[in-house]
Formats: sequence, C-alpha cells, structure tokens
Amino acid sequence: MESSTLLLTILTAIICLYYFVLNKFKSSYFERLNIPHLRPIPLLGNMAPFAFRRISHMELLQKMYNLFPDTKFFGLYDFLTPIFVIRDLDLISTIAIKQFDNFCDHQSFVNEILDPIAGKNLFNLKGDHWREMRKLLSPSFTSSKMKMMFELMCQCAENLTNFVTQSGEAAKTYDMKDLLSKYTNDTIATCAFGIEVDSFKNSNNEFFLLGKEALNFNKPWLAFKLQMQLNFPQLAKLIKLRMFGPKVENFFKNVVATTVKARNEQGIVRPDMIQLMMENRNNDNGPEFDINEMTAQAFVFFLAGFDTLSTVMCFITREIGINPDVQGRLKEEIDDVLKQTNGKPTYEAINRMKYLDAVINETQRLYSLAHFLDRKCVKETELPPATLDGKPIVIKPGDRIWFPVFALHRDSKYYQHPDKFDPDRFLNGDVDNSVYMPFGIGPRICIGNRFALMEIKIMLFYLLWHCDIEPDVKTRIPLTFEKKILAMWPAGDFWLKLRPKKSKISVTPCLSNGQN
Repeated sequence: MESSTLLLTILTAIICLYYFVLNKFKSSYFERLNIPHLRPIPLLGNMAPFAFRRISHMELLQKMYNLFPDTKFFGLYDFLTPIFVIRDLDLISTIAIKQFDNFCDHQSFVNEILDPIAGKNLFNLKGDHWREMRKLLSPSFTSSKMKMMFELMCQCAENLTNFVTQSGEAAKTYDMKDLLSKYTNDTIATCAFGIEVDSFKNSNNEFFLLGKEALNFNKPWLAFKLQMQLNFPQLAKLIKLRMFGPKVENFFKNVVATTVKARNEQGIVRPDMIQLMMENRNNDNGPEFDINEMTAQAFVFFLAGFDTLSTVMCFITREIGINPDVQGRLKEEIDDVLKQTNGKPTYEAINRMKYLDAVINETQRLYSLAHFLDRKCVKETELPPATLDGKPIVIKPGDRIWFPVFALHRDSKYYQHPDKFDPDRFLNGDVDNSVYMPFGIGPRICIGNRFALMEIKIMLFYLLWHCDIEPDVKTRIPLTFEKKILAMWPAGDFWLKLRPKKSKISVTPCLSNGQN
C-alpha cells in the first residue's frame, strides 16, 4: 500500500512539474513574438472566467476580440495552448483559402489510439488522407443526391407533425431538444444508414437512446472530456480518457457491417455515404476502406446530424416562436408554396423559399454553433504584422489558429444592430458573405451543409404548416448562454409551446419533380 502511495505521489509530482515547465515556456510565447495579448494565468491561460463559470466560452472570446479592435490578430492562451486569433477578413481568407495547404488541418478532439474509430473521422483526418476521404464523400451531398433523399426527410417530418397534432387542438409544452433530436435521429438513420426508425412512436430505439445518452455535448461529463482532449491531450492519454468508449464504437461498427453485408447479399443500392464507400472499397485509384474506416465516417455524420443539427433547429424554432411577425411571414410563404404545388410541396419549391432561407441564415448568424473555427499550421508561413507599427511574424508547424465566428457575426462594423434578430438583412443585400461562415470557410467547409439546410427547411415547413409555435412560461427571454460547457447552449434549455392549427390540412406525401 505504501509503495503504491509513493508511486502515485511521484507520478503526480512529475505531472505537476511537467505542466509547470510547459506553462513557463508557453506563457511567454506571444511576448517573445511581440504580439498583442492578455497576460495569462498559470495553467488557466486566459480561460479563467470560463473555467470558473463566470462567462460562456463564446462571450469570453467575443470580449477579447473587442479588446483588440485595431489588430489583424491577437494572442490568446487556451489554458496552456497559445492561439492566434485572426480578426482581419483578408487574412482569414488568405489562411483558409489562398494558403490552405499551409493550414489544412484541425486540432484533433479524440485520441486516435484510445478512440480508434472516432479518430478516423473526416474532421479528425489530416493532410492527404483528409483530401482522399473528402473527395470520396463529396458526391454523397450533391444536389441530385439531396433530391433523392427529399422524400425520406419529408416522411420523418410527417412523423414529427403527426406526433405533435395527435392530441387535438390544445397547445402543449415541449422540450424542443428532445423533440427535434427524434426528427434528426430518424433522418440520419434512414438517409445515411438505410434504416427506418420512428422515434416518435418508439423513443427507445437504439439509435435515439445512444445519441441522447452518449453523443450529447451538452452533458457536463462529455463536455469535460472534450476540454481535456483539446487542452490537456497528454494527460488525457495518460489516464486513458476516451471520448466515446467501446459501446458507441461497437454499435456503429455492427450497424455498418450489417448494412454492408445485407446490401452485398441482396443487391441493395442507395444514394448514401455507405454506398459510396462500398463502391470504392476495391478501387485502385482511391483509398482502401475496411469496416472501421467506413464506420468512422458514418459515425461522425451521425454525431453532427443528431446533436449539432437538432440544436440549430432549437435556436431557429425559438426565434420563430418569440417573433410572431416573423412566424406570420413564414406561414404566408408556406401557404403560397402549398397553393403553387396543390398541397404537395416539392424539393424545388421549398428551395425557392427566400424568406425561409433568410430566417435560417439570420439564426445561424446569431447562433453559429461553431462559434470559432480552428486551423493548425502544417508548413512554416509568414503572417503580416499584427499592428501598423509591428513586424511580420513567422508561424510554425503545430501552431494553432482560431477564426472568431461568434464575434465576427456580432460585430457592428459588419452588421447593423448585430444583436437584433432581423432576417430582412439577408433579403436586402446588407450581408457581406465574407463575414458569414456558420458552416466554415474554404476547402474544409462542412461537407454536409447542403444536407443540413434541406433537413432544417423541411422540418420548419411541416411544423409551421400544421402548428403555431409559442413561447412558454419556461422560455427565457432574453436568452442567456450556459457557462458550464464549451458548446453554445441556452441557460434553461429550449421550452416552447406547439399549438396544432384548427383547420389541419391532411398530410400529403411530398414530391420531387419527376418522382412519385
């Protein structure tokens, strides 16, 4: 017992000494480069207000952004890690697009040894391996593929509205995250895995339970593990801290393996990600895929589609619910589409809805879930001076860069009345596209953005076709952000009332042109 205690003491002392020395070296990084920055606190860097839950992560980054209005970039210490935060739009474009090959990687959010399958996902991949996978998966998200998935999404939206309207005309209060996660769960299951589930009738299906319990980044434990992987990867590796664990990996591996086997044996062909990887498994011109690699891509698609996308939908429905004038205009546009299509909404008709687009775009401006974008330097590059009287600096491989999306989207220099929800700004040409990046920027822009937008549009169309959205007594106005987690999330969660319309139009299957 004494020897084990002594060993633990020695190990703890070594870890403390390691981080003390590391902190002493890194905390002077921006001072040596003469880059504007705030003096860091040992171990916590500039993250103390967030670590002690005094301010949300995105608002802390915005506060620091506003402290350096006349710089092209400034330095920030994300705990022990020096981060170059880029404010200048031209420099963002240079790094993300023109010099992409020098800044092509992301910081990993999982350890590839501890989480071997999750570590192979598209977001985590680097260099040429990322390029090969991106090239392979991109055809899954073309307009033609989206059109083929349209009816599948519509069926999921019908299941949602049938569930909400089954109780008659009385308004009912819903936890919108739970409700909309069921919709995103069903959509991902059918469009990516070819598995039909109805989470509104069976909320105990494995897909939904796994997503709700193990892939919800609003849960403190998962949020803590994410912070450890991002900021203290060596310590996380030492204590063998896994992000997801074998239960999650084994479930998705079994689903993918079963799907591949069934399609091979029965000659089933579907327009989805798994099909594309199956077709390229033995392609000499592309990467070789085993079940683990296929599972990795399917897994991250489910992760983003289940949790992230349902949260985006929650913010959108909330803004519609507390802005009745916006909801009224949306319903007028929906009624026009229903008249034009004889009550059978089509892929083309929904995609032509300009005000619906504006509402979605404005919500994502205010609540871009990727409140910063990250890049990692892979090739030594010279950056221009941070200030007018400064000197160019050389950024080295391994150095990390952030683009502060939340702060840029709420900068009065680029948006009039930036804290106001105003969809009209996207209709009157007031928006500079270079300052709008909810899905990212450059070659590493979100591969599934077209899929995500279509899924959101269909959900909103069907929900507002059959229901009124109203604030509930538990709806917090104004909204404040949760301070305990890295992800963007409101304090008090998302609670809204849904009131079925009195003259409910019977649901008619939606159609794409030329499809029945």
